[in-house]
Amino acid sequence: MSASISASSSAGGAPPAAVAEHIAPKRLLAFLIMVFGMFMAILDIQIVSASLTDIQAGLSASSSEVAWVQTSYLIAEVIAIPLSGFLSRAFGTRYLFAISAAGFTVASLMCGLTSSIEQMILWRAIQGFVGAGMIPTVFASAYTVFPRSKFHIVGPIIGLVATLAPTIGPTVGGYITDALSWHWLFFINVIPGIGITLGVLALVDFDEPHFELLQHFDWWGLGFMAGFLGSLEYVLEEGSRNDWFSDDSIAIFAVVCVISAVLFFWRVLTAREPIVDIRAFANRNFGLGCMFAFFVGIGLYGLTYVYPRYLAEVRGYSALMIGETMFISGAAMFLSAPLVGRLMQKIDMRLMIAIGMLMFSFGTWLMTSITRDYDFNELLWPQIFRGVGMMLMMVPVNTIALGTLAPSRVKNASGLFNLMRNLGGALGLALINTALDHRTDFHISRLHDKVTWANTKAVETLNMLTQKFQGMGDASLMALKQLNQIVHRQAVVMSFADTFLMLTLIYVALSTLVVLFAKPANPSEAPADH
Repeated sequence: MSASISASSSAGGAPPAAVAEHIAPKRLLAFLIMVFGMFMAILDIQIVSASLTDIQAGLSASSSEVAWVQTSYLIAEVIAIPLSGFLSRAFGTRYLFAISAAGFTVASLMCGLTSSIEQMILWRAIQGFVGAGMIPTVFASAYTVFPRSKFHIVGPIIGLVATLAPTIGPTVGGYITDALSWHWLFFINVIPGIGITLGVLALVDFDEPHFELLQHFDWWGLGFMAGFLGSLEYVLEEGSRNDWFSDDSIAIFAVVCVISAVLFFWRVLTAREPIVDIRAFANRNFGLGCMFAFFVGIGLYGLTYVYPRYLAEVRGYSALMIGETMFISGAAMFLSAPLVGRLMQKIDMRLMIAIGMLMFSFGTWLMTSITRDYDFNELLWPQIFRGVGMMLMMVPVNTIALGTLAPSRVKNASGLFNLMRNLGGALGLALINTALDHRTDFHISRLHDKVTWANTKAVETLNMLTQKFQGMGDASLMALKQLNQIVHRQAVVMSFADTFLMLTLIYVALSTLVVLFAKPANPSEAPADH
């Protein structure tokens, strides 16, 4: 009997366990093509951020209008991401991803060809809506297509893309605009987009579509979800710019958000085929993973915003110089990704998350002593800690949240998980903007109280400036204006220090909550039942 088993094993190849561990090259290539599509979709959130002034000039738009080039994309993306779970089950991974990639490509082309700000905002919204389907679909595929023992490989890949794309967005955008024009921020997507669409149609065979689900599509649920998430994103994006609820439009959208939220949750709990299945939150690790993803989003998108703002406002850097400085974080993420994958096999992932958050918070703490002279060298180590810490946070959080769910629930759960990260980013930007504005006003008030004729240092500075402007007009008035600018700039720098301190405290506190996770199994020891 044993002889026959041995013979069949040698004749038939590897035993079943070994077969299950094998990843077909075709399937791996298909996944990597999808990952590149996700990279494009996430990159386009931030790729325009360093070039908004160029777009504004090219389309003769106002500063408030050009801000919608980014806001419209974010609002549409936030609405579409949770919808992807239902659409992925109905169309299947192959068709949904191909439709998303093709739509994203067409919208990118139209963005580059647009001649007015209204057209740009419309096509950016379409680009964000159709492209959003690629992001959670890749996350779902990573944790359903591959065996659990391979999560330490695929996890760092999607984690790297999800963190690297928004981090290098300003860098890539700055280089493209400087070398070509802002139109190429969108044209650059066309050829890769066509390749991704054709590659997915040819290679992806992960699952089968269930078109019968479309007969029960919940249009009411979609409307309520669009009202809820779209209004929430608008309030978070525009609130800090327009003094929050003192602005009528923000107050109105806040009311729409609350009403739509109530109707949305009622609908998803009562509909025959809900547009979003929120039952995944009943899983302890998934619910906690979404909470941590929310705070990862705050750090990921928040610091991608606050560093360039400091470099532009205080240091006077151009978009290209900002991109070159910000590249350090991206390089740190890229180089640490293989290390994170190896660590996942050896140590408790909860410990990795805690270490990552403490490293991230140490990087922000180093910035609490910021001065107007902070340059590339002073920003080097904070950015390295930020990049490595972000990877140590994000990859284990992804794996704990999605890798422990039953495969049948991952598609819906992936949309919710990615939604929480994006909402965290939106809240982070609103929180940071509000903190910077309020703390700048606070420090200006305090500094003005100290800059008086009784302050010897202030008087000496004023006298020095007056002498500097002698023979150039009203030297005393010019000196006062110059001193006022110095005071304002110092207040701005102090507000950045306060904001970094706020982020430090948030992540130190959050690092203590990893004990709430149920201990995840070591991926390398888990059975290959996927």
